[in-house]
Amino acid sequence: MDPRLQTLQQKLQHTFADPKLFQRAVTHRSFSADHNERLEFLGDSVLNLAVSSLLYRRLGTLAEGDLSRTRANLVKQDTLHQLALDLDLSGVLRLGEGESRSGGQKRPSILADAVEALIGAVFLDAGYGAAEALVHRLYQAVEINPQMQAMGKDAKTGLQEWLQARKMKVPSYRVVLTTGVAHRQTFDVECEIPELGLTERGIGGSRRAGEQAAAAAMLLTLKAKYK
Repeated sequence: MDPRLQTLQQKLQHTFADPKLFQRAVTHRSFSADHNERLEFLGDSVLNLAVSSLLYRRLGTLAEGDLSRTRANLVKQDTLHQLALDLDLSGVLRLGEGESRSGGQKRPSILADAVEALIGAVFLDAGYGAAEALVHRLYQAVEINPQMQAMGKDAKTGLQEWLQARKMKVPSYRVVLTTGVAHRQTFDVECEIPELGLTERGIGGSRRAGEQAAAAAMLLTLKAKYK
């Protein structure tokens, strides 16, 4: 097995009984007909169930709607992209020459899909228990708390609707700070509502993710200030 795959296997804490499944999980359709899209389809469902069980245990007091919004925040592309970066997936992805030349190994959508494919591969290799355990390990470093539901799937839309309902202008966003190397940057974004004299900050693995985090922080402030 490729040493890079062996390293990834150690990070996943799962030794594949069927190495071909493992290899397929990191193979993009541009590389081979034996690619990871079906595994991604399967992994998406396993991920949602595993995250649901995690939230059910940790956030037992939240209502169904709040749990659903929190789950949406945890399984969206930005979150999966960050998990992929933590696993250093870009170094093991198998891409076609054209996709590789265009920077496909750093593309958030491709990396996020590969995370789902790996979860699907573990499910086929060792069953749901092993796949659920993998998902729970992957999310150990992700902060999960009752306030996350306010972030939902699109906090920027929620904030804009809150302001428009009160006949206020839409907020402004600006990147305050960018850190990290080119393929693993972190964006510190400020959200400002001049009419209310309020600013909040948010951090994400992309500018869009940073804006969403800042909007979510602003929503929490507004809900606490204007009950």
